[in-house]
Amino acid sequence: MRQDREYDVEGGLGLTVRRIIAYIVLILLTVLCLFWFYILFINASRSHSELTRGFTLIPGKYLITNWLNVMHGTQPIVRGMLNSFIIAACASILCVYFSTMTAYAIHVYDFKAKKAIFTFILAVMMIPTQVTALGFIKLVQGIKLEDSFIPLIIPTIAAPATFYYMKQYMESTLPHAIVEAARIDGANEVRTFNTISLPMMKPAIAVQMIFTFVFNWNNYFTPALILHDEKKKTLPILIAQLRSADFLKFDMGQVYVTIAFSIFPVIVVYLCLSRFIVGGVALGSVKG
Repeated sequence: MRQDREYDVEGGLGLTVRRIIAYIVLILLTVLCLFWFYILFINASRSHSELTRGFTLIPGKYLITNWLNVMHGTQPIVRGMLNSFIIAACASILCVYFSTMTAYAIHVYDFKAKKAIFTFILAVMMIPTQVTALGFIKLVQGIKLEDSFIPLIIPTIAAPATFYYMKQYMESTLPHAIVEAARIDGANEVRTFNTISLPMMKPAIAVQMIFTFVFNWNNYFTPALILHDEKKKTLPILIAQLRSADFLKFDMGQVYVTIAFSIFPVIVVYLCLSRFIVGGVALGSVKG
């Protein structure tokens, strides 16, 4: 009995020590991740002359001044933010929905070219965007869609990385028996996918929505090639123009406050979708 008690005490102490070490590591990682955001907001509150003097951890007094300078400047920042949100929101919704639908078809149905199509989609994932940029621009010019959001939204439907993630998630969370049961009950394929399969994949959908939204929100390469009208440009393009201004107009304080301003929509989207991730994990742990 004494030995058992000693083992229990030693095991409890070991568990406590491991838990303390885990908390210390997590706190350090959290501080490292948030430190750069803190530096960003510190720099956003300083003037251009203060920023040229060097680094400091003390906030400045020019946050509102920098913000007013940006709002009254030549760059339509609010309009650019709205353009970025429209593109990112539409692209993320269409991308995740149709990629999930494609993964559902490969996962549920059996047909001859199933493996070949799956391999082809994975092969497309290996092709960089820069390789196809020239042909894409010529296509957009040929169909007269320059200065339009359509070429930035519709092609995002074909997202091999999102398809692969959803396909792997379905392997563990969507058994064929559930689909067969829905068919026996008389549900058609569209209803089975929308009302049964999609709700079961909320955590994966939320994760991919966040990733896709952030990617399209920060995307500079493709919009810079297509959008030339100042009223149609996205926020990353306008930030790049602020950074490339001539010596007399260049203001690093405005650049930092614009970058800080551009982070808030991403944080809001994450906070809105993270509850589905946490809820899915909690539901899975309860089922387990």
